[in-house]
Amino acid sequence: MRTAFACAALTAALLTAGAASAQSAPEVAWNVGAVSDYVFRGYSQTDEGPAVQGGVDATIGAFYVGAWASNVDFGDETDAEVDIYAGYRGEAGGFAFDVGAVGYGYVNAPNGADYDYLELKAAASRAIGPATFGAAVYWSPDFFGLDEEATYVEANAAFAPAEKWTVSAAIGHQSLDVNDDYATWNLGVGYAVTEHVAIDVRYHDADVDGPLSDARAVAGIKFLF
Repeated sequence: MRTAFACAALTAALLTAGAASAQSAPEVAWNVGAVSDYVFRGYSQTDEGPAVQGGVDATIGAFYVGAWASNVDFGDETDAEVDIYAGYRGEAGGFAFDVGAVGYGYVNAPNGADYDYLELKAAASRAIGPATFGAAVYWSPDFFGLDEEATYVEANAAFAPAEKWTVSAAIGHQSLDVNDDYATWNLGVGYAVTEHVAIDVRYHDADVDGPLSDARAVAGIKFLF
């Protein structure tokens, strides 16, 4: 779920939402990939190292459920992140919308680290020609680590300048009740090598000084089944 391809996949996900809602039989899709650095909301989750990631999604009508996992490196015993999510996609007034929840779990996290958390999300977008513009909000009553209530607000856009190419970007603001609030953004280019293989190169930055939040470029490849 938390992948470098989140922006690059925005257009495809929104365009398929309407078609998925018309299906009565469940559809299952798998994905596996690798990135040079797993960056989430401006912060490296792998101590600036590479990550192997994969997930599975099941769609039944307008409802979906899925799971996604990645290795992580927090400088302790934590080995991996495993996300479970579910939601509902639809269309109203010319806008595509997505409401749901995401549960983030961490394998072998130290006792008392309080890493696991839940977020509720609401997103909407609209396609205008070859471009799609969207916004999303995520809210957690008990966020990662020391923070309790937290809200993340994002504006994003994707543009298809040519067949197989996608340019996408996002800017977001993370509000926290213990640590300092901060802003983050990313800009990247995706290319569909085939209908089952996609590559993405993305630049991330945040207005936070630190080795894990400094500006960086991330490259990744993803296989879809």
